[in-house]
Amino acid sequence: MGGAALGYARWSGDIAEGDAALAAGDFEAAVVSYVSAESRFESIPSTRQLFAADYNHAVSNHLYALYRLGRLDETIALAEKAPEEAFPHFWAGCAFFLKAQGEEEADSALAWLTRAEEELKKAVAASPNDWDAKYDYELTTRLAAALRKEPKTPPKQLMQLLRPPTGAKPVRRVP
Repeated sequence: MGGAALGYARWSGDIAEGDAALAAGDFEAAVVSYVSAESRFESIPSTRQLFAADYNHAVSNHLYALYRLGRLDETIALAEKAPEEAFPHFWAGCAFFLKAQGEEEADSALAWLTRAEEELKKAVAASPNDWDAKYDYELTTRLAAALRKEPKTPPKQLMQLLRPPTGAKPVRRVP
């Protein structure tokens, strides 16, 4: 039994290396390690089920590292094939949101925001207690609705749609 544990520890060492690189902020090294770990799991498909927690952990952290590096298309592509337990909809939604912010045309930005909204809705459904997913979904939904009302808004001013108009008085509640 000890030999099997030692063998698995060596076999899954790339996950530990990826985690260490992630903790150190070296996202490139983390991606390399997680790709290596995932390829080992994919070479023996039964290990993805046998060691599902480790596999999901590696994929989830891989998504995070890609997102932090700004490799949005890779984040989205990995999320499309990632297991639900790796929170792929959250990372895909965040990537689509950033793609919307980088767009020059309002129509394209709205298309990306709509995709972000769809993915983040799935993220909330998959993990209803995840406050990050809830917050991002709410923000994206409000921003997409505001952009639908004012479609000529330049993409650089997207976030200003969420602010109240200048001169608006805050609502005062009386007990």
